Amino acid sequence: MEGMTDAETMPDWEKRFRAPRVSLPEAAEDAPDRGLFTSNATGTYEIYAWDRATGEQRQVTDRPDGTTDAVLSPDGEWIWWFDDGRSAEPGEAPSYGDEFGVWLRQPFAGGPDTEAVPGLAPSYPAGLALGRDGRTAVVGRSTDEDGTTIHVVRPDGDGSPVEIYRHRESAGVGDLSHDGRFVAIEHTEHGDAMHSALRVVRLDGSTVAELDDTEGGEKELGLEVLGFAPVQDDTRLLVGHQRRGRWEPMIWDVLSGDQRDLALDLPGDVSAEWYPDGSALLVVHEFEARSELWRYDLASGALSRVETPAGTVSGATARPDGSVEYLWSSAERPPAVRSTTGRVVLDPPGMKAPASVPVEDVWVDGPGGRVHALVQKPAGATGPLPTVFEIHGGPTWHDSDAFAAGPAAWVDHGYAVVRVNYRGSTGYGREWTDALKHRVGLIELEDIAAVRAWAVDSGLADPGRLILSGGSWGGYLTLLGLGTQPGAWALGLAAVPVADYVTAYEDEMEALKAMDRTLFGGSPEEVPDRFTVSSPLTYVDDVKAPVYISAGVNDPRCPIRQIDNYVDRLAARGAVHEVYRYDAGHGSLVVEERIKQLRLELDFASRHLPPRS
Repeated sequence: MEGMTDAETMPDWEKRFRAPRVSLPEAAEDAPDRGLFTSNATGTYEIYAWDRATGEQRQVTDRPDGTTDAVLSPDGEWIWWFDDGRSAEPGEAPSYGDEFGVWLRQPFAGGPDTEAVPGLAPSYPAGLALGRDGRTAVVGRSTDEDGTTIHVVRPDGDGSPVEIYRHRESAGVGDLSHDGRFVAIEHTEHGDAMHSALRVVRLDGSTVAELDDTEGGEKELGLEVLGFAPVQDDTRLLVGHQRRGRWEPMIWDVLSGDQRDLALDLPGDVSAEWYPDGSALLVVHEFEARSELWRYDLASGALSRVETPAGTVSGATARPDGSVEYLWSSAERPPAVRSTTGRVVLDPPGMKAPASVPVEDVWVDGPGGRVHALVQKPAGATGPLPTVFEIHGGPTWHDSDAFAAGPAAWVDHGYAVVRVNYRGSTGYGREWTDALKHRVGLIELEDIAAVRAWAVDSGLADPGRLILSGGSWGGYLTLLGLGTQPGAWALGLAAVPVADYVTAYEDEMEALKAMDRTLFGGSPEEVPDRFTVSSPLTYVDDVKAPVYISAGVNDPRCPIRQIDNYVDRLAARGAVHEVYRYDAGHGSLVVEERIKQLRLELDFASRHLPPRS
């Protein structure tokens, strides 16, 4: 309309993508007024430096497909950021999004980028820890040829990296102790990529201590590094464990071997980090798709609530003054970085994301236990409605009561949206997560089918207008569901999916090969029948519904060749399908590209979804 601005005429669903967002700032340990955050302010997610003392904010990175991986040195002087796109052949354009590259560094105040560790060839990242002296660095690398290697740049050396760890199985740098003497490593040398063991080593690679709850792979109990105590000469390491069937924190003294079991009386998964003076822990409690914060005093054992609104805390950190900053949102309300002092910490200028609608919780009896689903529908709408089953990726992830622009867009267009935390999801205990073994994909689809039956029987969903949709693992389940449940779905939308599992295994990054061997109980050569029964390609000729697939040509997680194999089979029999390939990896960090992809999905649904039954 004449006289109206672009923002006034722009639909709400686009505004939710375009509205500037910021991440939770990461502060320098010894210079807490200096921090890093990511933002989409330019239309692409990039790294920004923030000096709280002066208020200055500065864009650090500027790449065509964006940047999100960065670490600030403890002294606040250097910004390390990961520059991928290095898998391209010499003379070719960078293959942005391939996750294969090197660490660069830049002065906090600004200046040229330089290679942070000359002498280390490009790789997939496997953790990074920086010393408080400004010189020590511990760099984890992963390659198909070498597996995992960890290298140290020592303060008393010539700046050259020294290898201190090597193994074919997945591993990564967990943390560097406050005094710079010890490195905590998470590893899966026992062959179970879902349950790590811990090793603490000196800078020369010699072992200080080991902790292995798998007992050499015999038990499915994992450990994770949460961080060394932020106190000089303190050898306590905060560790996450699963000994009581869910994630909980404990404190392990890596020299004495003493373990302090915290046994917090909270029902869900619990993680924690240190307060800056080491006197308390900031506890994050995840339970039934919501999260909350607590403070645990280490001297008294008192557990006190840190008040936050109902919804999801996507990250939290304690400040030196004892206040807590956290990134919060709900399905209805967009994200904001808040403080327990009552203020909004970072409020980017520009348009604000419009609110959406709240989620409703649904519990459905499934073959493996009660399944939790989150449901959104247009305000005031009554069923039966066209319904999108938006399936989360991971698979070790879960949907929560958090703001998401994609589901909100479908609601704006008159659809109900159902998100299912199927077996394999996190947040519901170890047994629920670990149920995803051997019958990969088929187990999750049993839970999705149970929720689908509820949605139809309850009158929410129109049985003839059901869309199965998802990205990554959710895209895999979409294609597998269209082939194994062909009468259940009217349309499928699969983003960056696994489509041909054997070929995907051949082409994917080494860390994912290890995960697949754990899920299936071996490689395609060792357990071919399991890969066959769980591969969407096996059932491609049974697919009846129109299929839309989007894929990044540089994706190292769900590589393009195996998607092409699946699409060729659809095309060979004239099945209704469309494919969109874009120049990025496992998704895009460019706002315009994200909007384009959702617009294509909405258009595909409008053209191919049957009329109301």
